[in-house]
Amino acid sequence: MSEDTPPPDNGFFGALRTAQLSAMDEWRGAQARALDLFGFGARECRYEVVASGPGWRLRRYPGKGGGAPLLMVPAPIKRPYIWDLAPSVSAVRFCRDRGFGVHLIEWLPPEKGDGSAGIGAYAHAIIEAGETIAAARAGRKPFVLGHSLGGTIAAIAASLRPELAQGLVLLGAPLSFGRGSSRFRDLVVANGHGTPENGTVAGTQLSQSCALISPGTFVWSRWVDGFLSLGDPAAMDTHVRIERWALDEVPLPGRLVHQIVEWLYRENRYQEGTLELDGRTLGPTDLRVPVLGVVNDADEIGPRASVEPFFIRMDGVDTRIIEQPVEIGVGLQHLGVLAGRRAHAETWPKIADWIAAHA
Repeated sequence: MSEDTPPPDNGFFGALRTAQLSAMDEWRGAQARALDLFGFGARECRYEVVASGPGWRLRRYPGKGGGAPLLMVPAPIKRPYIWDLAPSVSAVRFCRDRGFGVHLIEWLPPEKGDGSAGIGAYAHAIIEAGETIAAARAGRKPFVLGHSLGGTIAAIAASLRPELAQGLVLLGAPLSFGRGSSRFRDLVVANGHGTPENGTVAGTQLSQSCALISPGTFVWSRWVDGFLSLGDPAAMDTHVRIERWALDEVPLPGRLVHQIVEWLYRENRYQEGTLELDGRTLGPTDLRVPVLGVVNDADEIGPRASVEPFFIRMDGVDTRIIEQPVEIGVGLQHLGVLAGRRAHAETWPKIADWIAAHA
């Protein structure tokens, strides 16, 4: 750039980027409304909100509820109804019908412009939700079930507060972010772009970034799954419902996104024992509750290699890994454990048995 060339107008380009994201949000919203008209909207069980805090609220699902209390922790990036997608593929309904006391923490969008909440704030929300459940159950601690990064943060919460849970169930939830732990991890690290801590990050921007970093995971695999579902009406119904759910993005605090990318994906602080929260340094030996890991090696986000190395470093703790079968109709294999027919026929009974054995 010559001395006579004026510098780029960052304000202009920032406004242009904001307008682009707004237009994308409008387009995806129009797609969602169209799918709702065709009957593919959310079909959630009835629930009541029993507690809340900054950026979260706790749902309780009425039912028999005499069994062990459960706290389900979704990933923060999307709406939580992937856990309760339809009557035939609903982790909420399965657990409720098994007699467990089902609760779910729902992540709420941050206040406009407030991107200050990081991993610590989300971990403390899980701790507070767990304490609320225990207080209502005469001190009986819940089992915490977390999917994807929801499970990662739940594990961190249990490391901060070991008395939080009777046990932890990790559903495609990575704990190890070393080289080769997952294809997605390697692509994130190779991308090399920094992530700002300030402000909020639009859900559309997160989805777009993931698709650009790993199109094989977030674009092509969905198209292949749609093609494979064409001859199976039930699989196609689930596939379209997941496509509808994927349009329900939630903005995230910039600090949370920054810490996930830098602290976990790039620096692997949790497995290396260098994750600093609340004046403590956390690692595998701080996770001292029984843990069940549910993995699928076709999952490019949370396969066995993203869990097993962490388990090996845990000190004398009851850990187990079970394999989730490959599914058709789930869009991404990462979602199979929540929305797959085989998961509900084969995997969830094993999860329920593990919980019952540790209650």
